[in-house]
Amino acid sequence: MADEWSLDRTEPEAVGRPRRTMSRTERARANRNRRRRRHITILSVVALVVVVVGAVFLGSRMWHGMFGTPSDYDGDGVSDIVVQVRNGDSTTAIGKTLKDGGVVATAQAFVDAAAGNSAISAIQPGFYKVRTEISAANAVTRLADPQNRVGRLVIPEGRQLDDIAEVKTGAVTEGIFSLIADATCVTLDDQQKCGVKADELKNAAGAADLAALDVPAWAVDPVTALGADHRRIEGLIAPGTWNIDPSAPAQDILATLIAASTAQYEQNGLLEAGNAENLSPYQILVVASLVQRESKPQDFAKVARVIYNRLVAPDHRRLEFDSTVNYSLDRQEVATTDADRGRNTPWNTYVREGLPATPICSPGLPAVAAAETPEQGDWLYFVTIDMQGTTLFTRDYQQHLANIELARRNGVLDSAR
Repeated sequence: MADEWSLDRTEPEAVGRPRRTMSRTERARANRNRRRRRHITILSVVALVVVVVGAVFLGSRMWHGMFGTPSDYDGDGVSDIVVQVRNGDSTTAIGKTLKDGGVVATAQAFVDAAAGNSAISAIQPGFYKVRTEISAANAVTRLADPQNRVGRLVIPEGRQLDDIAEVKTGAVTEGIFSLIADATCVTLDDQQKCGVKADELKNAAGAADLAALDVPAWAVDPVTALGADHRRIEGLIAPGTWNIDPSAPAQDILATLIAASTAQYEQNGLLEAGNAENLSPYQILVVASLVQRESKPQDFAKVARVIYNRLVAPDHRRLEFDSTVNYSLDRQEVATTDADRGRNTPWNTYVREGLPATPICSPGLPAVAAAETPEQGDWLYFVTIDMQGTTLFTRDYQQHLANIELARRNGVLDSAR
């Protein structure tokens, strides 16, 4: 009976590593069992991974099918932001900028919405106010609207860094610092936010490292000579229309404008212009600023010649320009007083021989061109004689006095130059 039970019962399976006391048959059986369990475990893990991946995939498909990753937004958006369109940006590049800023859901949606839109094709580089999470069509409309362009800085010819006051009327003309500060003001979500103040720009102009301000090599020495005076960068920011980042710090804004102005000046021949008159590019810029302030466009080239003739006169004739007196006083007046003309400043050409220490304004390209290529002539004097701007030029001092008397009778001058 016991022998029959022992024949029918199932042999126990070995677990763990084979024992040294096992017979050869028992050891072989244990090894086979161990390998079988390993294979089963590996297959189980693989099956589990397949199940998990499948579940994630199907779950993702079900999620996107139900809710979706939007290819476009809808509604009025969330908040106002400012984005930049760079020079040479394609529609695709603009779309990517908008996508990165959270404005549109996809760059492709913007490209599709902008297709055939001439306003987008002709969009100018600059900074634009848009809203986050708006439709691509809405983004196209906003970028095409000139009212949404921000950071647009317009500097008229002849402006100086500081505000100036008209003596007779008291009217104040905003200087470049004030114009920049105004250009950084943007209304976001119905609240006006301004990036920098005029005083911050003034401080940066006087205190920042010249390299950090991108001052060109040909201006470093005269700029350095003026120390920490903010007027050391006068004239290095050219008039024109510029794009500035409303959120940038004062130093960066000034550096951007100086670098762009330097490129403009140099492209128009400033580096080569001084050879004929034996002047540096910086001195040519100073002459151009005097031309800008002292005359009308039709007389630019003649006034430039008067300046050069006086600079090389054998009797070391001073320029004696009222504009150089007014400059340090931050005011505008046709005729100055004896006391004003006697003030010893780095710009006053009544007490200083030669050119003023810096330009006295930002000269426009016509004035720069006149300084680069002055008209030929032997004139030493000029005076505007009527309200229409008629200006008489002469080499003879007695004739000049007669011209001044004519200007007095016409109410242009109260005293001689």
